[in-house]
Amino acid sequence: MNTETAHLPSQLDPVTFEVLKNSFITSVDQMAEQILRTCYSFVIYNRDFSSGLHDAQGNSVAQGNQDIAVHVGTLHFTCKAVIAAFENDIHPGDVYAINDPYAGGTHFNDVRLIRPIFMGDQLIGFSQSNGHWSDVGGSVPGSFDVTAREMFKEGLRITPVRLFSKGVFCKDIAHLIASNTRDPASIIGDIHSQSQATQVCEREIIRLCEKYGVDTVLEGMSAVQDYVERAARQRIQALPDGVWETQDFIDRDPMSGEGLIPIRVKLTIEGDKVSYDFSGSHPTIGSIYNSAFGSTFSAVAAGMKTFFPDLPLNSGFYRVFDVIAPENSIVNASWPVAVTGFLMPFEKIMNAIYEIWSQVMPERATACAFNLEYLLAGGKDKRHSSKPTFMFYDWLPGGWGGRNGKDGSNVTTASFGVGLMSQPVEGQERANPVLTTEFQILTDSAGPGKWRGGVGVVKTSIIGQAEDPVISYICDRERAIVWGVNGGLPSMPHGLTLTRKETGKREWLGSVFSDVALDQGDMFSRPTAGGGGFGDPLERDPEMVLEDVIDEYVSIARAAKDYGVVVVALDPEICKYHIDLEATEALRQEIRSKRKSWIRRDPSEVSEQYKQGEIDQLDVVRRYGVILDWGSGDLLPKTTRQFREMLELRTVSNW
Repeated sequence: MNTETAHLPSQLDPVTFEVLKNSFITSVDQMAEQILRTCYSFVIYNRDFSSGLHDAQGNSVAQGNQDIAVHVGTLHFTCKAVIAAFENDIHPGDVYAINDPYAGGTHFNDVRLIRPIFMGDQLIGFSQSNGHWSDVGGSVPGSFDVTAREMFKEGLRITPVRLFSKGVFCKDIAHLIASNTRDPASIIGDIHSQSQATQVCEREIIRLCEKYGVDTVLEGMSAVQDYVERAARQRIQALPDGVWETQDFIDRDPMSGEGLIPIRVKLTIEGDKVSYDFSGSHPTIGSIYNSAFGSTFSAVAAGMKTFFPDLPLNSGFYRVFDVIAPENSIVNASWPVAVTGFLMPFEKIMNAIYEIWSQVMPERATACAFNLEYLLAGGKDKRHSSKPTFMFYDWLPGGWGGRNGKDGSNVTTASFGVGLMSQPVEGQERANPVLTTEFQILTDSAGPGKWRGGVGVVKTSIIGQAEDPVISYICDRERAIVWGVNGGLPSMPHGLTLTRKETGKREWLGSVFSDVALDQGDMFSRPTAGGGGFGDPLERDPEMVLEDVIDEYVSIARAAKDYGVVVVALDPEICKYHIDLEATEALRQEIRSKRKSWIRRDPSEVSEQYKQGEIDQLDVVRRYGVILDWGSGDLLPKTTRQFREMLELRTVSNW
């Protein structure tokens, strides 16, 4: 018998325990199926949602198999907030709504509907459906205004409110909420979709109670949490005690000039307990890129859970770790600090935790993954008079970091939530006056290493028949570029390029902007980075580099520059190439002898070479470790110093 299930409560036999454990998860998966079949929003249909089952105290009992990582670690907070708000006024047929980040949520777009589950007069639990509404009001379409310093520009804050009272739809409250968004009809549709999803879970739990008895089901809800806690503690107990520290960075504070914004993490393992201390992280910044405590907690849970992939996730897992997050810091923002862009610190926290746990469990080690990005374009769709407002809300896949003994995953949804789907362009074009002209794997986007990062993509779109369209872009790692470990090299900068139809001029807008006016025919293009490299790229098997060239993951030029592998094209049409082994050995020796001096070269000289077109962006980042304003080519001295410090620690010290 598995030792992790050997000490079950005597009144719950192992077979019944397993049946209930999996039934709880299935009940949540059934909620997801209901949402996929009934939701109104294209965003939610592409799985930007999650669901949860909770016990009567609001503790998480089960999540679904494809739920978004960022959501599930916060669902118990919002459930408990509803319980606290209504306490002795909870009835069968009630459904409550909440999106409050300061009460444990993520951001205002993630709206949760919570239904109490009763068996007769006994409250036995709650079902919860969380969906990302594509707009909740605020100053820009999509509700992502990067200039917001306080929440009042971000959209509608929903503290716990009753949307169904004893089964009766509170139409006035629902329409008040929907009327403060740019697409009220879809919001009302999604409210009913999410409500029905919670009812699906309710029916399944009641069915289990009728089959096994209420006491057995309640015991099962408690036992699955205890099981996960016990299993996690056993595994942590087997690891060495110690303290590990690292940091990752947000690109900038738009209100205070250039310079990376640090998020510091210290992991302490003592016996079967784990502590995460964020002391020393930067104070809140003057944009939406702040995280409230709930999001930070969720990032810790998701990052750590990656290294324990076989365990179910519920509140039992949360019991094994503590989070210390200083108030008024970028990882613990308080009302009314803007937090809609919380996903930027969220993914930095996750990657920092990946790095730390890679040292604790080197067999599962991984380099940095690409950063999730959101593109939002909105305005009036001149194609449809009946539904004039459109909201083009898009995200792209990218590359995950190289791993110990294996390349990173290619074209994969961000660590923010691998349950997300890559949106089909056909559906986007039907719903929005936006035409996609390019969506393909991006050659040379992967961070070079003995085990390279996964590759990213590039997507190009054109605004069609729209009136007064505007565009916003929410991203990061334009400057704190996706990093490699154990000698691996970085990936590439994120950022969007806009080409005006009227002038044909390409304009670099970067990774942080909101409410930029567009005209019909304007074209915008953005790449996603690949993952960081793992291990010294000069140790990569030349035959593997050749395969990457054949697959168009790596160009011939960068095979030489990054890997020191000389590939000769004999007949590219039939993928016929040849490795010049003698030239490869000579080139690798040359790179080994020079690369430490390259990485410490005067940054101002590198900037001038870039402006003159003598070197390209990847040379600047990978060979010289320099960060520039990618539009002007001007040096960012403080950012470069910080970036080089990271490179020295993670890459150069391993050469």
